[in-house]
Amino acid sequence: MHIRSILPGDNAAIAAIIRAALTEFGANKPGTVFYDESTDHLFELFQTEKSFYLIAETEGKVVGGCGIFPTEGLPPHTAELVKMYIDKDYRKLGLGRLLIEKCIEKAAGNGFKQIYLETMPELKKAVSVYEKFGFEYLPAPLGNSGHFGCDIWMIKIIKN
Repeated sequence: MHIRSILPGDNAAIAAIIRAALTEFGANKPGTVFYDESTDHLFELFQTEKSFYLIAETEGKVVGGCGIFPTEGLPPHTAELVKMYIDKDYRKLGLGRLLIEKCIEKAAGNGFKQIYLETMPELKKAVSVYEKFGFEYLPAPLGNSGHFGCDIWMIKIIKN
């Protein structure tokens, strides 16, 4: 398994993984990344300053990804953990944990003090992973992600 930064040629593969996972869990609904035009152009999206997207690959095949994005409207020094999805054939290998660890570490290196995320009850396995990382529930969303289909909001303070 290899973790690296997203490349232009990764767009179609990671978009397919994201949409397949959302469909699998019944979370392919309006107001989610399933319908975001940017899901098909992640390399371009993650050229934004202080953002990054990590790709997990094995034997040249994209099998997952996760990123950090300075979503508009978030509190100072806060970034959003975004688009954390793993191909169903590569789950339960610790890959999600590895991607989250690397995202937290790199976000801290970029000067962020908090990481925010939005998710939904359909993705309960991911929610339990976030809880293990110390993400705490919020009563309402932060920032302007536009993802009105998400109704779980969490935040983690990065400890230096």
